Amino acid sequence: MNSVNQTNIGEKTSPMDDDIALTRIAAVLWRDKWLIAGITTLFGVLAIAYALLATEWYRADVLLVPAEEDALAGLTEQLGGLARLAGVSSASPVGDTPEAIAILQSRAFAQAFIEDKGLLPVFTEQSSWADGSGAESADMRDAVDFFHDNVLRVSEDRDTGQITLSVEWTDPVVASDWANSLVTRINERMRQRALTEAETNIAFLQSELTANKLVPLEQSIGRLLETEMQKMMLARGSAEFSFRVVDPATPPKKRARPKRTLIVVSVVFLGGMFALFVVFAKNAFMQRSSREDDRGS
Repeated sequence: MNSVNQTNIGEKTSPMDDDIALTRIAAVLWRDKWLIAGITTLFGVLAIAYALLATEWYRADVLLVPAEEDALAGLTEQLGGLARLAGVSSASPVGDTPEAIAILQSRAFAQAFIEDKGLLPVFTEQSSWADGSGAESADMRDAVDFFHDNVLRVSEDRDTGQITLSVEWTDPVVASDWANSLVTRINERMRQRALTEAETNIAFLQSELTANKLVPLEQSIGRLLETEMQKMMLARGSAEFSFRVVDPATPPKKRARPKRTLIVVSVVFLGGMFALFVVFAKNAFMQRSSREDDRGS
């Protein structure tokens, strides 16, 4: 008996059985074709309505390259010549690209931009609408999160060294204005930072040069002083201190999102899958009810 059961359990279905199963599935789908069509159509209508009514967002891009590789090259060469005449080696440009990118993506930089532009009410309203919280409970932290999650994007191509700063907003003109403004701000921020550091170092080195009369020490301090003065001249001589703008942002013509075609196709597909699930669940329930009625009779 056990061997017979084992044989039945391990027995493979024949192609005829497969054909019968496929025929039954086809019959079920044909019987409920209007239900499938109705559910799929409903999903399609809702997808089209959402795609048409959803807020349009536009993306403005600024293409950048590190300024030390291009914009500061001529000035560095000129100052390097002056340094060689003075008997010292020229310093490398001071526009630290990794640090500039980190500051550009920092919360403090975003907060300063939001405060200067007066965007706190706008971003807190958008943030509270997006996460379902009340606008009265939103604050600067929510605005900064919204800015980083939805507005600002910074990407770097490791092969070419090019950096793309992207801003997405509902107004294409505003998006391009913000993108260009952010580049100006980070260049000015890094330039002022370099100036402050160089001026502080120069003041310290000059005081040390006055206090020490040893010739070897005076020569060492003099070299450091020349280097810091060169850094200060570089910072004062270039507005594009950390990033050089290769292609500034212009108001985009086409929206970045919503991608209406993709939304409609995806939702219609999901609607069709849901319709099939409903049909098969309905058929399984009907078969179960029929078996229970047969046993009851």
